[in-house]
Amino acid sequence: MDLKNITKQVIPIVKEVGEFIRGESGKVGLEKIEQKSLNNLVSYVDKNAEKILVEGLGEIIPSATFLTEEKTVQQQKGEWTWVIDPLDGTTNFLHGIPLFSVSVALVQNDEIKCGWVYDIMHDDLFYAWQNGGAYKNGKKIKVSQQKDFGQALLVTGFPYEHPDMMRKYVDVFYELMVNTRGVRRLGSAAIDLVYVACGRIDGFYEFGLNAWDVAGGAIILKEAGGFVSDFNDGENYIFGKEIVATNGNIQEPLLGIIKNKLLNK
Repeated sequence: MDLKNITKQVIPIVKEVGEFIRGESGKVGLEKIEQKSLNNLVSYVDKNAEKILVEGLGEIIPSATFLTEEKTVQQQKGEWTWVIDPLDGTTNFLHGIPLFSVSVALVQNDEIKCGWVYDIMHDDLFYAWQNGGAYKNGKKIKVSQQKDFGQALLVTGFPYEHPDMMRKYVDVFYELMVNTRGVRRLGSAAIDLVYVACGRIDGFYEFGLNAWDVAGGAIILKEAGGFVSDFNDGENYIFGKEIVATNGNIQEPLLGIIKNKLLNK
C-alpha cells in the first residue's frame, strides 16, 4: 500500500464530511437527538456523516472492512480496516460548542498506518502516515518540548459509563491539578490527541474510550514525536479503553500518578 497516496486521497473525503457537519450546526432540534447511554448522544448528523465516509473510503480500498461508532455498515476486522468516528464531540456539537471533529484511521492487523482528524470549526486538518511525519494543513507539526511536569498543561475526559472508576479518576484529577499548570476537558478525544501532537497541550489521558476515539489521533501524535501507551505503559491503547499520550518528556510522571491513584501500583 502506498500510504502517502492513500493519505492524500482521504483528505477531500474527510473535509467534505466536515463541511456537511458544519452546515448542520445549530439545526438539530431536541426531537432529533437520541441518547445511546449516559452522556452519549447521537443524531442524524453523526449517521449521515458516517455514511458519506463509508462510501468514499470504500472506493479507495474496496477490500477493507469497517469499524465505526454508529454502525451504519457491517462491523468487521480484516487485514485492512477503516476505524471511523464521524463526529467526535457530539455533545459539544449539539450544544453549539465549537470543538468537535471527524476522526478516521486506517489499520492493518491492529497496527495503525494512517490517521486523519479534522477540527471542523477551526478548519484544521491533521493527518499522518507511518514513517511520514505529522501535518496540520500541509505543514509539519511537532509535540512540545516541555520537560518540567510542574509546567505541563494536560487534557482529559471523564469515564461517565464507568461510575465505579469515577472517584479514583477524580483523585487523579486532583493530584494533577495541584502538581501541573492545569487540566482541561475539551470534549473530543481526537482533538485532545492532535492538540498534544501540535504542541498546544503537553499530555492527555483518559479511560473508557473506544478504538474510533483514539486511532486517528494516536498515529498523528506518534508521527509528531510523541509517545502513546496504555495505563500500564504497554501498547494496548487502541482496543484497551485506556490511553496516556504525551510529548514523551512527561510520560513517566503522568503514568506514575495514574498507576498510583487508579491502579494502586
